[in-house]
Amino acid sequence: QVQLEESGGGLVQAGESLRLSCVTSGSTRSFDSMGWYRQAPGKQREMVATISSIGMSDYADSVKGRFTISRRNPKNTVYLQMDSLRPEDTGVYFCNAAYVRASRTYWGQGTQVTVFS
Repeated sequence: QVQLEESGGGLVQAGESLRLSCVTSGSTRSFDSMGWYRQAPGKQREMVATISSIGMSDYADSVKGRFTISRRNPKNTVYLQMDSLRPEDTGVYFCNAAYVRASRTYWGQGTQVTVFS
């Protein structure tokens, strides 16, 4: 059974940094795609950043230039370095992993990020 566990969230002041980590277990091969999504109170979950198995990344416009996604394929681990955090970055951050061809998607439980001004 595939499981994802996030860590690294916290309470920080605007302008500071956080690094999120997502460790997976139970997978037998590298995920086709891994990523981070977030959900602010009263809003829908939105994509923050994704990265393919060959390292191609995509970012939401609101985080480009501030956030960096990376992954370690042998261990199916994904990270999100978040710099210059803003109050609007506040939310629960969820790790996502997918086997695209098999249409299988997995989610972590989420980690809270709170940025105050």
